[in-house]
Amino acid sequence: MFKRLLPVFAGLSLLLANAASAAESSAYSMVLLTENFPPYNMAKNGKNFAQDENIEGIAVDVLRETFKRAGISYSMTLRFPWERIYHLALENPGYGVFVTARVPEREALFKWVGPIGPDDWVLLARGDSPITVTSLEQASQYRIGAYKGDVIALSLEQKGLSPVIVLRDQDNAKKLQAGQIDLWATGDPAGRFLARQVGISGFKTVLRFNQAELYLALNKDVPDAVVAKLQKALNELRAEGVVEKIVAQYL
Repeated sequence: MFKRLLPVFAGLSLLLANAASAAESSAYSMVLLTENFPPYNMAKNGKNFAQDENIEGIAVDVLRETFKRAGISYSMTLRFPWERIYHLALENPGYGVFVTARVPEREALFKWVGPIGPDDWVLLARGDSPITVTSLEQASQYRIGAYKGDVIALSLEQKGLSPVIVLRDQDNAKKLQAGQIDLWATGDPAGRFLARQVGISGFKTVLRFNQAELYLALNKDVPDAVVAKLQKALNELRAEGVVEKIVAQYL
């Protein structure tokens, strides 16, 4: 008799564990941090601080739909600089930061939900520039602008280059247009979008040197059940064409 009851008890225990996990993830609330990184995330007023409905962009809209589908509550804040919000997410349970390039150096530091979108790394030059390069080694002879704390800038430094650093990536568009730098190391499509925001166009790509995918990076203390629900919701939205429709609204 007792042996017959063992499978029943085991099944009941599994059912209760799944129910507890679902309840835990539904009751969970997260703090999401982001920065101005058009067209993925940006303040509607163009400033460096915004909250909740005053933030827009591809990643913002995708994550709103993802959290809604997963039934997980959150708050969303955009602030500056990137290094600050990155470390807040790294150090505080219940925090997440987006959009974050998922690269080997960061893999073990966070739990990940995505991908949300691509972020190719490119070197842009003015349309009338004679510069042609086929490698970063060749590009090292030129003045290359990059954004402080960004993974692209860090990667260039690790490869022995010395990029000219600014606090806002759109400032590189102005510097490139004015001839203060020769090349701009940035993301695609982000760089072109930022340039258009400050009224500049006509840059050309002289080198595409990496491909990265952008994710929501979650503090490692976020429960696995929450991460799984978010990933499942995002996968469903992509399969249903919702993510594609959101992207089309911005590009």
